[in-house]
Amino acid sequence: MIRTIGVDPGSRFTGFGIVEGDGFHLRHIHHGTVKLPSSRPLPERLQIIFEQIKVSIGTYTPEFMAVEEVFFAKNVKSALSLGQARGAVILAGTCSGLAIHEYSALRIKQSVAGYGRAPKEQVAGMVQRLLHIDSTLEPDAADALAVAVCHISTWSSNLRWKLSEKS
Repeated sequence: MIRTIGVDPGSRFTGFGIVEGDGFHLRHIHHGTVKLPSSRPLPERLQIIFEQIKVSIGTYTPEFMAVEEVFFAKNVKSALSLGQARGAVILAGTCSGLAIHEYSALRIKQSVAGYGRAPKEQVAGMVQRLLHIDSTLEPDAADALAVAVCHISTWSSNLRWKLSEKS
């Protein structure tokens, strides 16, 4: 069993979710959304992201961090803000001694929903089913939990491949 924090970074909302599993069994530990006031300057929002993710890591002690890779945004300013939010998240993980793993949105969706172009609602629904969550998930937290599930699935598959090569 490994424990992973998945993070869906954003300059307005940053979702995070902690999941434990071995590739066959998954257990939801915690999730949430860091809501950042748009009235605050970006450097202050980045500090909030860093601190909140660091607190979650300290509280729930994951072994790994999984983050969604950068996607191409139409708006350059939004893409830069997203990149900076990702930097704050990754820094919180590395400062906490976590190995950082990055996954494309396509791979995350494929891992959770079986289809790389699945709509967000379908991914959120699958996350709820896989993790036995009865309550409605905020979109950013659902995305973050999907990132964590993707990492656990990938880690488990890689481990099985390595073990089969030794046999």
